[in-house]
Amino acid sequence: LDLHRPYVDEITFPNPRGTGGIMRRVPEVIDVWFDSGAMPVAQWGYPVSNHALFEQQFPADYICEAVDQTRGWFYTLHAISSMVFEQPCFKNVICLGLILDANGQKMSKSKGNVIDPWEVMNTHGADSFRWYLYTASPPGEPRRFSLDLVGKVVSGFYLTLWNTYSFFVNYANIDGWSPSSPQPPISERDPLDRYVLAELNKLVKDVGEAFDSYDVPGATRPIQAFVEMLSNWYVRLSRRRFWKNEADTDKQSAYATLYEALVTVAKLIAPTMPFLSDAMYRNLVASQDKKAPESVHLAFFPTYDPALIDQASIDSMHLVQELVSLGRAARESVKIGVRQPLALALFSTPSLKDAQTVEQFAGLIAAELNVKRVEVMKDAGSFVSYKLGPKPSVLGKKFGKDFPKIQKAMKEGDPADVQRYAETLLRGENVVLVLDGVTYEIMPEEVEVWRQSVEGYAIAESSGYIAALDTTLDEPLILEGLAREVVRRVQSMRKDADFAITDKIIVQYQASERLEQAINAHRDYIQMETLASQMIRADSANGFHVEEFTIDNETLKIGVKRIL
Repeated sequence: LDLHRPYVDEITFPNPRGTGGIMRRVPEVIDVWFDSGAMPVAQWGYPVSNHALFEQQFPADYICEAVDQTRGWFYTLHAISSMVFEQPCFKNVICLGLILDANGQKMSKSKGNVIDPWEVMNTHGADSFRWYLYTASPPGEPRRFSLDLVGKVVSGFYLTLWNTYSFFVNYANIDGWSPSSPQPPISERDPLDRYVLAELNKLVKDVGEAFDSYDVPGATRPIQAFVEMLSNWYVRLSRRRFWKNEADTDKQSAYATLYEALVTVAKLIAPTMPFLSDAMYRNLVASQDKKAPESVHLAFFPTYDPALIDQASIDSMHLVQELVSLGRAARESVKIGVRQPLALALFSTPSLKDAQTVEQFAGLIAAELNVKRVEVMKDAGSFVSYKLGPKPSVLGKKFGKDFPKIQKAMKEGDPADVQRYAETLLRGENVVLVLDGVTYEIMPEEVEVWRQSVEGYAIAESSGYIAALDTTLDEPLILEGLAREVVRRVQSMRKDADFAITDKIIVQYQASERLEQAINAHRDYIQMETLASQMIRADSANGFHVEEFTIDNETLKIGVKRIL
């Protein structure tokens, strides 16, 4: 049967109504999209049948297609619905932008830049494929696409989440921890735990609202940011809580908090990364609780507890993170590595509230910056001074003959005033000068600001905050820094030798006199960090994995062997 013209014109049959006449094809031609536009009624056989089912599902809650369908399917759906039912055919729509190649060019067979989706999925997996499309750009915008771009999802978000999950599973198995273990009340947990739970509940709220409003990037990008924080902030700061031998309340709190975060993330990514989420859920939940749904896709979407969204806790920890970044920038400015302990870090803050946060989290900041003490600056001018350079090309035109006295006041005025002007300008605020009874307002972009730090301190500043690190290194600090470098080498050798994280080892070494001093001074620390039952000065015998290193021009030969 060929329904094309002219063959279809040969098809005739008697009028089925029995009133005479022959049925033939009508001469008019309708757009073939009419059939697709009639889908909402045609799929149910309406109006001949299924009235209740049709009325239950019309209009559709959601529809999604490429942007070219604005003149195709989207249009005919509305056109037919408006004509027949006098209402729109759907409530929500997402128009998808074009998929371009890595160079931003439209894909075409003639250009040879078409990417086979099966190659992407076979290389990086369907979950990473999905996640890239959800997070790369808003749905309606064009997006670049390539194997490498999807691969960045694997090396970034996917592996960060998987490694965090693996870290938890490894240590939970070692300690025999399970979700049925007694969980300390949230109010009694470490501030770091309460912060993570605050962020987690806020995440559930934000992601749920984004999904409800069909905001795809808004439902996925915050998860990515949360997982980054969970891995590179919470887990890193909590490692010793998982490592320690005591099964105390603090350790139980860390397990309970990380477990809840991972299970919740698995549920949040279930619509977008169905395979990874189900693998995590089945191991974390279904294998532990036989009454739980066997798959994440049968479980309820997470709900949040408004009482746990402690915005003050979130704001305080965000400030701590900013101060730590500022401290690291100060270290970097003088090229002192993070493994070298320093004696002191000082912080200047714009408000008393921020200063109190520094004091509250001084221990955490000290651990992150590898400094012995953290204090609040009493006088920022003791550690940093400024020079101001009013721009003649701008202020000369603006104030004319008054510019010289403005320039003198800002360059040669009282040091305390110059300090205050500089700090105001660095905060992005205008400076108000009153000279000879006349008021002048000067904007940040009209003045150059140069910072000078006092000798012996590394300085960094941002948005009114100043970090000052004491860079003076005495002998004990230097030896401790060398000991930390030894730990790093042994840990690297453990990994290269494929030792399990729980394997006890024997370390044999030969070292220069300087490194020998560092090892002797911090032997207990090195052995604890590397799980070394013995650390012996000797030439490594057979059966040892051996490597040689140079640390700050000091030589070190290490042999490691697993204790069977």
